[in-house]
Amino acid sequence: MRNSRIMFMVLAAALSARAAAGEDVACANVTVNLNLATRTSLKVSSRVLQFDVTQPGGIATAALDFSAGARMPAGSDVVLTVEPLRGAEDLRDTADGDATLSFTGEGHGMLAGPIAAEQSTIVGRWQGSGLREGRVIFTLRANAAGSYVLPVRVVLSTP
Repeated sequence: MRNSRIMFMVLAAALSARAAAGEDVACANVTVNLNLATRTSLKVSSRVLQFDVTQPGGIATAALDFSAGARMPAGSDVVLTVEPLRGAEDLRDTADGDATLSFTGEGHGMLAGPIAAEQSTIVGRWQGSGLREGRVIFTLRANAAGSYVLPVRVVLSTP
């Protein structure tokens, strides 16, 4: 992109110099094709979720703030996913049953739903380039009281 801009500036300067010198100037349409490489950037407040369930059958929440930027062709999808890095057995209660994890997104294009163990879950989806900021609030429902720590992988992609 930078080379195209420089080439255009040199061409414009040359045409201007010829016109200023009183020479005949020819006009023509120039078609420039520019292919931008897709680029993403992602900043997250944490890659570890910490839940403190204070009573049996209780719930606890943890939040993850993000800033996601993307440069891509118009109309292309941008997807934000979260994947627990531990299996479902790491969230199982030692006493009597399973813990369940769900999320609610805050911000434009954010979704809500359950978090599947050992696989990526789409938590946000947008179209086109731009900077998006938001929050994902995770809710853990556990049958046993205790502290739960869950590392997660957060990925911004352009499928």
